[in-house]
Amino acid sequence: MFDITALGELLIDFTECGVSENGMRLFEQNPGGAVANVLAACAKFGHKTAFIGKVGNDMHGHFLKETLTEAGINTTAMRMADDVFTTLAFVALSPGGERIFSFARKPGADTQLRSDEVDAAILSNTKILHLGSLSLTDEPTRSATYHAVRLAKKAGAVISYDPNYRASLWPDRASAETQMRAMLPHVDVMKLSDEETELLTDNSDPADAARHLTEMGISCVAVTLGSKGALVCIHGQTAVVPAYTVPVADTTGAGDAFWGAFLHMLLLSGKPSRDVTLENAVSFARWGNAAASLCIQKRGAIPAMPAAAAVTALIETADP
Repeated sequence: MFDITALGELLIDFTECGVSENGMRLFEQNPGGAVANVLAACAKFGHKTAFIGKVGNDMHGHFLKETLTEAGINTTAMRMADDVFTTLAFVALSPGGERIFSFARKPGADTQLRSDEVDAAILSNTKILHLGSLSLTDEPTRSATYHAVRLAKKAGAVISYDPNYRASLWPDRASAETQMRAMLPHVDVMKLSDEETELLTDNSDPADAARHLTEMGISCVAVTLGSKGALVCIHGQTAVVPAYTVPVADTTGAGDAFWGAFLHMLLLSGKPSRDVTLENAVSFARWGNAAASLCIQKRGAIPAMPAAAAVTALIETADP
């Protein structure tokens, strides 16, 4: 039995890291992809994890498979394609560490996973299926995503969702809203950023947006608030959990570290998502904030995911 399986994008983040002798920007090859980042966090915390998705049968695809294997993530459901290239994301950083994206994905391998390539055996033996919205941007992966959700729900898995909006990967904002919202009726637990609340609910206020999502039937909603921490909502009740103040090297993967830690705590609780209390969610988010604060002190995403001992130590020694 897998604790958490994720379906979606696995790619290379070429992250800005200084300049060459000739004054040209340098980019560091970092493994990434939001759903894979969440898996890496959960694997670091000791959970049994599996990835379902597609990369190219190229130097980057092989590097990514090796990276997941080294991270302790099962890759038997990872497909390697000869006809499409591994998706690449070039990530420039602002002085404050915020990211500017440029994607090489026309199409990228992550968009080409077919329903018949989805591993039903893994999905029938997982506690949580985690998804983003990047697998909803294009066919055939959109259909493959819904196929996976149906298989997982039939087997009793919790469906976890992080929309992770990237404007440049959608034809237009209206298309993004339509497809991102279409997944909501299938979701049990959800994380989104404060910048995504209006896209998912028409509400710009995080608390109002979170309440709307729980009214739709989503058991537990977390809204990340950047340096302000995170808001959690259970049955319409909300609480804000403050962040930790740390130096920022790169915010790539921060939300994924948060959500991986949140799901880790949900798994440890042993509770069905519908039975999670507001007090539980606050505790889960505190762990998430600590994990995110450790992640942003390093460059990259998967390599920056912290160990459980480091998260515990920060919570015990630092005030948010």
